[in-house]
Amino acid sequence: MDWWTRIAPGGGMVTAHEHGWSGMNWEGWQDYADVRRRLDEGADPERWGRGGSRALHRAAVFGSPEVVAELAGRVADVDALEYGTTALWEAIMSDRPENARALAAAGADPWRPLIGGWSPGRLSLAGPTPDLFPLPPGETGLTDREHAAAQEGNRLTEALAGIDHDGFGLACVAGIDAEEAVRRLEATPADEAEVAEIIDDPYAYDPDETLRILGVTTVPGGCVVAQPWGYAPSMPGIHTRLSRGTISYGLYANPKSGNQGSTTRDGVVEGWDLHPGGAPDEESSSEEVLSSYLFRHNAVAYACAWTGLRPTDTRAVVGMPDRWVELPNRDHWAH
Repeated sequence: MDWWTRIAPGGGMVTAHEHGWSGMNWEGWQDYADVRRRLDEGADPERWGRGGSRALHRAAVFGSPEVVAELAGRVADVDALEYGTTALWEAIMSDRPENARALAAAGADPWRPLIGGWSPGRLSLAGPTPDLFPLPPGETGLTDREHAAAQEGNRLTEALAGIDHDGFGLACVAGIDAEEAVRRLEATPADEAEVAEIIDDPYAYDPDETLRILGVTTVPGGCVVAQPWGYAPSMPGIHTRLSRGTISYGLYANPKSGNQGSTTRDGVVEGWDLHPGGAPDEESSSEEVLSSYLFRHNAVAYACAWTGLRPTDTRAVVGMPDRWVELPNRDHWAH
């Protein structure tokens, strides 16, 4: 689920057709004159759309600091909750430090504990603006473990930056190298001439012709099984074989519905239809909140971090792998 999308109680998608915000798009929150006109004409500063969504939360993510300050001055509670978070939390999660400053200036509390016990201020200590808010007396900063996770998270997201296309699949596996992955999959070397033709134009082929071709690469901490043109590495039958005695994370960057993730431990699928790189929900643990923040908008980095992989570049994902292999002809959905 995208950062700005929420599901209203009852299952409907939240829209802005009510409360004076009809026709407002994401760019509209940058238009201070229009927002102020709407408010002066009766738009509700407290609400946006249906299901408890709030205008200030939208502005915190998409708006200008001027719009945020205007709305913050008109609401009854600048720290009102939407699905467990404040507008300040959303500004931090969306890398909008100027909007966060505007909210704090309007009275928002940076140190109010929210999801997983994290406050917006404490979460910001793990991000690109750790000096955004002064640490008040008695407030704890990051633990040594959290600080180390933040450092590695920042390194990993930088190493994996620039993967900007969809349609690829991954299996990130801890503790085994490419050779062991190939053995577990009972794969055989792929025909190099055939692979070269597929790479040149993978979408010229019927998907069934290319799904059995995978790239396998050893990286620090384990290995990556990748397919730049398809979902095959995310199939559960792949993971039940790869994860024996260890863990794996499957990812398919679905061009139609967004990133889809799964987790497998010792041959058993534990999580399915996950949203790596997405926002935490109200039930997320402290560790899940930190991971969601560190790897926001970077599903590949999230998958690598979940399994403890430490690649230094994007080669294992979208470059030339250590080896191209072909899967045996069997049902790889079965597990």
